Amino acid sequence: MTASLALGTYRVRDVVEAARMAVQAGTPWIDTAPNYADGQALHDLGRVLREAAPSPPLVATKTGFFTRSQGRAALSRGLLTEHDASAGHCLDPSFVGYQVEEALALLGQVDLMFVHNPERAGRGVDRSAMHWRLREAFTVLEEQVHEGQIPGYGVATWSGLREGAFSVPELLALAREAAGSPDHHLIAVQMPVGLIDDAPIKQALYGGGPLVQAKGDGLITFGSAPLHGGELLDAMTPELVDLIRPGLSAGAAGVLAAASCPALDFVLTSTTNRDHWDDAVKALASPLDPEHLRRVTDELATG
Repeated sequence: MTASLALGTYRVRDVVEAARMAVQAGTPWIDTAPNYADGQALHDLGRVLREAAPSPPLVATKTGFFTRSQGRAALSRGLLTEHDASAGHCLDPSFVGYQVEEALALLGQVDLMFVHNPERAGRGVDRSAMHWRLREAFTVLEEQVHEGQIPGYGVATWSGLREGAFSVPELLALAREAAGSPDHHLIAVQMPVGLIDDAPIKQALYGGGPLVQAKGDGLITFGSAPLHGGELLDAMTPELVDLIRPGLSAGAAGVLAAASCPALDFVLTSTTNRDHWDDAVKALASPLDPEHLRRVTDELATG
């Protein structure tokens, strides 16, 4: 099996154009956050979702980061301290609840609410304090689920799972504590998956790592940054592209390698170009088998 292609909106300059393209292409998910597109991502995406009614794609957004103007607005309402407002990231329960409400108002739907880079909340504090903050955020999100505001929540991390700030079993334990029972609503994890830092791929190929753990516990798995913000394109030699699959563009080859990672459900790509999207979808129709993907990662290790 290969992961399905979904739209990510990080660093997308025109969210409306990208979202319209992805909706027309049949994307199953659109992933966004309140701080994307200089704070306009949710406004712009909400417009496209209303156009796509009555059958819009599923939408994942996030809580944690915010822009300066969003921080000033929350500060004026007493939802942030001066310190948090200047930091640009906060997981205090009242602020998490506020960001859920804002997302619902702007988007009209939230199908998944990620806690965004919770490892950021651990800077300058010990690991147990960071886990306490995560549990507090989960508790608010559990309440939002019970109130019918969201179906579930997840964790979208850049380095937390890779660097050991938390593990999938620890996240599940925190969710159970937040819910007060085994019936929690932590339903997804998101982490970078690609050839620039291919540790998650290598781990999954050998039956281990966070993606395999998450999938084994029934969580939806999302891979972000398959091209690592375009950095991978500079490393994609013609020989490497041919090893992945002759005839592909460098971008499609990179996305295919990420999407072929075992235990990955969705790979997020940020594009407004329909040709790039279609090229990737066509490539993903025939995933790399595990032995083929191992040869690709081995080549990178020796190259």
